[in-house]
This record gives sequence, C-alpha cells and structure tokens, in this order.
Amino acid sequence: MQKEQLSDKEAIFLIIVFVIGSSLITGVGGEADNDAWIAVVVGLIMVMPMILVFSRILSLFQGKDLFDILTLTLGKRISKIVAIMYIWYAFHLGALVLRNFGEFINIVAMPETPMFVPLFCLGLLCIVAVRLGIEVMGRTTAYFLPILFLIIVIVQLLAIPQLHLNYLKPILGSGLIPVLKGGFSALSFPFAETVLFIGVFGSLKTKKSPFKVYYWGILISALIIIITTIRNLAVLGNMRDSFYFPSYAAVGSIKIGNFIERIEVSVAFIFVFGVFIKSSICLLVACKGIGKMFNLKDYRSIVIQTGLLMIYLSYIIYDNSMMMKYWAFKVYPFYAFPFQVIIPITIWIFAEYKARKNKMNCFSSKCP
Repeated sequence: MQKEQLSDKEAIFLIIVFVIGSSLITGVGGEADNDAWIAVVVGLIMVMPMILVFSRILSLFQGKDLFDILTLTLGKRISKIVAIMYIWYAFHLGALVLRNFGEFINIVAMPETPMFVPLFCLGLLCIVAVRLGIEVMGRTTAYFLPILFLIIVIVQLLAIPQLHLNYLKPILGSGLIPVLKGGFSALSFPFAETVLFIGVFGSLKTKKSPFKVYYWGILISALIIIITTIRNLAVLGNMRDSFYFPSYAAVGSIKIGNFIERIEVSVAFIFVFGVFIKSSICLLVACKGIGKMFNLKDYRSIVIQTGLLMIYLSYIIYDNSMMMKYWAFKVYPFYAFPFQVIIPITIWIFAEYKARKNKMNCFSSKCP
C-alpha cells in the first residue's frame, strides 16, 4: 500500500479544525466566568511545553506513528498496554465529540428526531472519510477552511453592534484560582487533545515540520477561540453559562435592521464540519492502533466495525445535556491528563534515551 502523505499546510489546517471544532460551540474555560478568555490564554501557555514534547517525539522517529513509537521506546509488552489505553482514548474521545453533535442537533434543530439518527448519519460520514485516508481529509480541510475563516470574520463584524465590553469587567474579579482552573480545563479541552496527531503525523512530507505544524495550528486556533470567547462574553454577559451552546446563542442574537438576522446557521456549519473532522481523526487513530495491535495489513479493514461501535457508544454515553456539560468541564480534564501529559512525557524521556543509545552505538561502530 502506498504511504499516505500530508503537506505542512494540510496538517496545520487539520489541527485548526480539530481544535476549534467542538470548542467554538460548547465554549472553553467555563469555570473562569467572564475571565474565560484569559483562561484560554493560560491554557495556550500551558500547552506550549507539550507541543515541544509532541513534536520532539515525532522528530526522533520520523515516518513513524504513535503505535510504532510505543513499540520502539517501551518494548513489546508495555507498549501493548499503553497502545490499548490510547486506542480507548481516541475511541472514547470520538464518541464524546459525536455526542456533542447529537445534543446540539437535538436541542437547537430537531428536538423531535431521535438522537441516534444524526449520530448515525455523521458517523457514517466519518467512516467514509477514514476509509478514504488522511490525504483526502487533509485536502478536504484545506478546501473548506478558507470558507470557515470567512464565516468567522463576517460573524465577528456583524456582532460589533451587539457587544457590551463592560460585561468583561471586572477582570480577575474572582481572583486567579478560577482562571487557573479554567486554563487547566482549556489545556485538556481542546489544546492537548492534539496528542492524537502523533498517531497521524507519521505521514508528514518534510522532516523538520512537526514543531512548525503544531505551533501554527494551535496558535491560530487559540486566537480564534479567544476572539470568539470575548464575543460570547460581550454579547451574553453572565448569561453565557446558562447556555449549553453559547456561540450559537450569541450569534442568534445578532440582528441588523430587518434584513440580517438568524445567521446562527453559519455557526452550525462550522460546528458540524469541525465535529466531522475531529471524530474522523479519532476514529483513524483508533483503527490504526487496532491494526498495529493485531498486525493487520491495512487499518481500513476494521473502520466500519469500529465506526459503528463508536456511534453506539456516543448514543449511550450520556443521559442528558447536563451530564455532558458536567463531564466536559469537571471530570474530563483529570481523566485526560495522563493521556495528554504524563504518558507523552514518559514516552519522550524513553525516546531521548533510545536515540542517544543508538547514536552512541552508531558512533562506536563508526557508522557513516
């Protein structure tokens, strides 16, 4: 099978859509209240060391994905245990993101339609995307992202008459602790979730690109989230936390004269496309991991089965939207921390040791 390849531009675009996908609509840094935008900045600062770790791991093992790297650094037995953990994390995260989409459709668009219907429809699209491969996903994202940027800019401009910047005050009115908690939440969702791209970026065309791709992808997506969070706060004020989907509510309040109104469908388009890409990446990583675990020739042979299981898990994972919000902001940051921080740092340490050992062996053997 021919090796799939991603250009740096396509990889950056994938990270941007992955990060802003569900975070734009559900909100980020909720515990910080009207300092949520500062919490996003704190989360961005917190994730920077992890960007160095992720990109360094990829640089040390060029052309290898997460599951190859686990085998090379941790040995066969321990690597299988860690691989199972990351397969579960990718699979579970994909189901969580799909359920966010299902709750959104059920609340704002089709309350009478059984939730399984939109979950199944989007899940099938994810299955098709993963079977087509990461190259097709990269090109699709590169095609649609300029449209998403245009929508975001137009919506921001139209929201200017509705902004009340006094809603952002008092800055740090509740102290620094809520902002740090919100920053930790923003670290786990959505920034550090990009750890899954270690399972994808073995397909990068150029050798020195991992850090550049991670850096620009997360920086651009963080700027978009900060601007959007400020807009939501300036439009909704203290009512922001009363909505499950604050971006949708904020954009829905935009009204200019009698001819520009009800433009929240534009936000819905961004959300649906973002959820589609993010769930597809999660499904891709899970399938690649399962394929490596069982020595399959091609991960595509298990995409349909794994995708259908992900759809089913997304359907049963929550009882209601309140549980979804509680999990996202209260439980998920601690649940995801080992996958996003502890294990990657451990892999990095072993990878550095392995690389130095190989270099010394090569030197003693007078390698060219």
